[in-house]
Amino acid sequence: MTKTILTCAVTGNLTNPEMHPGLPITPEQIAKAALDAASAGASIVHLHVRDPETAKGSMEFALYDEMVTRIREKNTDVILNLTTGEGGRFVPGKEDPKIAAENSTLCRPELRVSHIEKLKPELCTLDLNTMWSGQATVINSPENLKIMAERIYAAGVKPEIEVFNSSDLHLLNHFVAEGVIKNPVMVQMVMGVRFGAPANSETMVYLKSQLPENAVWAAFGIGRMEYPMLAQSYVLGGHVRVGMEDNLYIKKGELCRDNAQLVEKAVHIVEELGGQIASTDEARQILGL
Repeated sequence: MTKTILTCAVTGNLTNPEMHPGLPITPEQIAKAALDAASAGASIVHLHVRDPETAKGSMEFALYDEMVTRIREKNTDVILNLTTGEGGRFVPGKEDPKIAAENSTLCRPELRVSHIEKLKPELCTLDLNTMWSGQATVINSPENLKIMAERIYAAGVKPEIEVFNSSDLHLLNHFVAEGVIKNPVMVQMVMGVRFGAPANSETMVYLKSQLPENAVWAAFGIGRMEYPMLAQSYVLGGHVRVGMEDNLYIKKGELCRDNAQLVEKAVHIVEELGGQIASTDEARQILGL
């Protein structure tokens, strides 16, 4: 059996300090959380940055640069997976819905990958979803995705394709046929987002059936479905992800201590099911990095 790659999604952009006082916000806090998650067993850390003043998701390059530098000063081995999800949200205006409201972040695709081109992590996300999310529409047009993918590959970075529904997999297969996305594909199934793919076994089995040939895939669940979907993904032959981007509780009614505790529990579950967690070198081999 192939060993299981464990990703830790450290902070995201939707959870907030009111939900958990220990949520990493500053580059220093995010870097420390990533290092602790790596020490606990994560071979990949998936990273966003946040505005230290507002705690909201940010696209500021200086924040990415500081975070990555802090991680690399202490750990040159853990695989970095930077988000390109920022810059894709459109909030319709109340008076005129075709005019963006104040919280819209939708921008040119080149801006969404500029930090990838400069920092050149081994991995970065490429979200294929266009859907309603929270109070905004996430918009990832095929044309913009083509521009982002071309620039990601030109930077020598492998995209982790994030899919939120079955339609995203139809688009992925179209992109693979066109050569926009290169085989072997790395896919992350996001399950349990409201109005996206529900977090249940039947849906995961179906999504797996629609994957491109030879795809390396993982899946994760949001909130209380984090660990049930982790177990289901392992059983179906997929890789796994946990972290405070997706879930803030270690068990019902009890906030997690930190990202490292979520990782420790994930390692325990995989090993109890008979699996082994991949080292960073093993993860690179599995992913073809």
